[in-house]
Amino acid sequence: MTDAPGLMKGVLAAVLTPLKSDGSPDDARLARHCRWLLANGCDGLAVLGTTGEANSFCLKERIRIVEKLAEAGIPGSALMPGTGDCALPNAITLTRVAVKCGVHGVLMLPPFYYKNVSDDGLFAYYAGVIDGVGDDRLRIYLYHFPQMSATPISYGLIERLLKAYPGIVVGMKDSSGDFANMKGAAKRFPGFAVLPGSDDLLLPMLKEGGAGCITACCNVVSALAAEVWRGFHAGRDVSAAHERLTAARKTISAYPLSSALKAIMARITGDDAWLAVRPPLVTLDAAKRAALFQALDGIGVTLPKAA
Repeated sequence: MTDAPGLMKGVLAAVLTPLKSDGSPDDARLARHCRWLLANGCDGLAVLGTTGEANSFCLKERIRIVEKLAEAGIPGSALMPGTGDCALPNAITLTRVAVKCGVHGVLMLPPFYYKNVSDDGLFAYYAGVIDGVGDDRLRIYLYHFPQMSATPISYGLIERLLKAYPGIVVGMKDSSGDFANMKGAAKRFPGFAVLPGSDDLLLPMLKEGGAGCITACCNVVSALAAEVWRGFHAGRDVSAAHERLTAARKTISAYPLSSALKAIMARITGDDAWLAVRPPLVTLDAAKRAALFQALDGIGVTLPKAA
């Protein structure tokens, strides 16, 4: 058993999942993408999240993705796979696999099908995962994304989990866009890693004790986010870099994020296989791709070169 890892901090990409022509996850391309991200400013890799279309994959596929990344030599210390599931046994199984593969931690959505559930019910779910996995190496980052899950994670729930499972529940990705909620969590729970899910909130949250970010756009602008993160901690003025990062986020998020980012990856790599998404998502058509690329070029964002 390895020593428990520290908190994950810095720039994390909400990693895209490339697909083969038959719609199945492309293990080799995903591993290459992960290596490329780590070489282009990323400190960590949040695979199997919203951007990665995780909820469009079955449990068997998600297990395979985690295991194949480990087999490909992607450092476990850099991995934060999403392991939440509406079915508690599925969440336990996938989380157990992730821990066995040596990941840094897991990012866990609440069970999101039933709406208006109580904090008691959500606490029972997270407790069920933790007790079911039964491994001291487990580190959970809660995933607060009420616009998508319709199941918010309250301060009261966080407080209960931190009290019951100190050192296991260690942080939160907040994709709500609610800066006050993020700032409040960072101040109310010292040592709890709060990571915004939107690039435009990276610098504001760093000023409030944030731990970095986990964002979709870091698939293509991670070097710019890293400039903000590292420059801030070096005491440099990073406002101009953050403005460019914010502009990139605004431009890309005018389109469905996963489809837009895959279109950008197709442009970077010259490989149109990157365009594929799983239903119900659809590929950006040629006109929308052209408009997206023109807008990106217009704001002066330099995209990284292909590996």
